Amino acid sequence: MKFTDTNKESKVTRKKILFATDAWYPQTNGEVTTLAELAKQLRNLGHDILMVTPQDFVRIPCPTYSEISLALNAWFKFKKIVKKFNPDYIYIATEGPIGHAARKYCKNNNVPFVSNYGTKLPEYISMRFGVPKTWIYAYLKNFHKAATHTLVGTQSLKQELADKGFTNLKLWTRGVDTDLFNPNVPKISTQYKTPMWLYVGRIAKEKNIEAFLDLDIEGSKVIVGDGPQLKQLKKNYPDAIFVGKLKGEELAKYYASATALVFPSKTDTFGLVTLESLASGTPVIGYPVTGPKDIIQDQKVGVLDNDLKKATDIVMDIDRDKCREYALEYTWDKSAKSFYQMLV
Repeated sequence: MKFTDTNKESKVTRKKILFATDAWYPQTNGEVTTLAELAKQLRNLGHDILMVTPQDFVRIPCPTYSEISLALNAWFKFKKIVKKFNPDYIYIATEGPIGHAARKYCKNNNVPFVSNYGTKLPEYISMRFGVPKTWIYAYLKNFHKAATHTLVGTQSLKQELADKGFTNLKLWTRGVDTDLFNPNVPKISTQYKTPMWLYVGRIAKEKNIEAFLDLDIEGSKVIVGDGPQLKQLKKNYPDAIFVGKLKGEELAKYYASATALVFPSKTDTFGLVTLESLASGTPVIGYPVTGPKDIIQDQKVGVLDNDLKKATDIVMDIDRDKCREYALEYTWDKSAKSFYQMLV
């Protein structure tokens, strides 16, 4: 079926695309932001999008992480949803109960699908429950091998998974809202000491936030976010400033006001907050690991070092205009068009 826009200037083949995801609102993380922006851009291109999320099912809190909901008996209802929508393409964004139900449906009905490897579940599960990472990697390799393509956010992650035997990997980068996140937004009116070191993200064990909070550095340490480790960190680090979960313009103000974003995670697969920071003209500090090393590269927009304290000294000399200029290359429009090409 052909879809013609109101100006009759171009024709777009309207396709129905189903997203199966265990990550969705009210969660606040890079995966949810990516899915929301991707769906928005694909709709702008003329496609019909159906998000199948935990909100569509009876759900329970995830053990040790109550902010995340897990769908119960997703398989039974998922079959009805997918048959009613009758999608042209199915995208499995996560490997949880909904992702598993979607994969089972596709396998049983010989329907091709594209999957996504967006979270280092082996590392996260091992940290929380002590399950050997090799067991989880074996499960994930089997999960994704049935996909036409498995999308990964960075080249280093692609290589890492290929070395573990994953196949059909395709690189798909992300974007950033450069209108919302920009250097010219009003700065926060506060008495925070300068320099102001900022962390944005989930307050959880796998984010390695203590590596940032333990730094003996001048200025203020500001933590934006919520999560299961919040209460513990507030107690252990009374001098740090915890402002809670922020979004939209309020979050943009913190990015633009910071001296640098400190990204201490060693387990992220991309790190969308680093792009949001750069779009705000604020450089990034982190470890030379998957995610930061793929985004920062050698662009002189951040400092990656195994000694974060050393990085705080070097980052002061970075040209903030270059940070903004670099982030402008990452658009959600480009990301969505690249994504769509991997579906067809």
